[in-house]
Amino acid sequence: MAEASDVNAASGCEEKGPEGSSPESVPPDTSISRMKLLDTTVDTFLQKLIAAGSYQRFTDCYKRFYQLQPEVTRRIYDKFVTQLQTSIREEISDIKVEGNLEAVLNALDAIVEEGRDRTEPAWRPSGIPEKDLRSVTVPCLLRQRDALQRRLQRLEAENRQLADAVLAGRQQVQELQLQGQARWQTWQALHRGRKELVAVLREPE
Repeated sequence: MAEASDVNAASGCEEKGPEGSSPESVPPDTSISRMKLLDTTVDTFLQKLIAAGSYQRFTDCYKRFYQLQPEVTRRIYDKFVTQLQTSIREEISDIKVEGNLEAVLNALDAIVEEGRDRTEPAWRPSGIPEKDLRSVTVPCLLRQRDALQRRLQRLEAENRQLADAVLAGRQQVQELQLQGQARWQTWQALHRGRKELVAVLREPE
């Protein structure tokens, strides 16, 4: 048992209980990314987990086997701890990938940084529901009204263009009709002149 205590102390895993270790303290004015904070939290959790399941407690649970095979017991414990840490880290990595946590947390950090640059006070409810509702809905309705007005103006401009095109088409049709009538009249005049010329040529001398 003395050997277990010496090995445990040398490895830095002396039994402190679940609250024996704590993450490095961060000054309140120092900003840390949420991704880094998550990694630190996982590391702290693993440290507390290993501290809670220390080698001393492991040998207490398997005392007879430890007395017979202390070196094998140590190797089993080290392998168990390594596999446990690896398994937990792999699970956390899968959760990060499936939930796209890195992008989400970085976006949240960016939002917080943008908020620090704002000088105007944040919105707070006034305590009057009608006033708060108007303060939220009126700007939205005004934006919708402006969007509808812009759309109406575009439609009116398109209608004017279409009306101008229709009017121009009608004018072209009228011009073609007039040209057709003029050509018809010209043809009739030529036809009558031809008939008169033929009649004159056929008259006996």
